[in-house]
Amino acid sequence: MNAFHLGYMRWDEANIACAKLGDGWRLPTKDELNILYENRKKLGYFTSSDYWSSTESSEDAAWGEDFTNGKQFKSTLYYKKGVLAVRSL
Repeated sequence: MNAFHLGYMRWDEANIACAKLGDGWRLPTKDELNILYENRKKLGYFTSSDYWSSTESSEDAAWGEDFTNGKQFKSTLYYKKGVLAVRSL
């Protein structure tokens, strides 16, 4: 999996920004985001504490993960969080 940090934005903006990168780029799922967290020291490019996943938890919320402690959380879609675009190899 390739990953690319896009900055900080709301969940809807994050999905659009990932799609604009081209074929196959998207937000990681909740599980993929946790794999990135577990490998963060090897990968070394995380600049935010909180990142969005593509996994929705309700109509107006999605899952994210705190990269300082690995805790996953539900957050309202209009908050700005870090955005990682991923693409399967």
